[in-house]
Amino acid sequence: MSEEANELKKELAKRKRTAIEIASRIHDIVEDSLWVDYDKMPELSEKLVAAVQEANQFKAAHGL
Repeated sequence: MSEEANELKKELAKRKRTAIEIASRIHDIVEDSLWVDYDKMPELSEKLVAAVQEANQFKAAHGL
């Protein structure tokens, strides 16, 4: 596998990790503090959608 392909895969993994971290924050709120932190959900949801779309667009653009 070429160096460029490896770098693209690393970048895709980084973008996926960002989405997973946001999803984890949502999960933590749902599990632990929903009644206190529910107001954070819309913003986190928007960030999650954007992060997943960005990762998917990167994947498609680079044929991964």
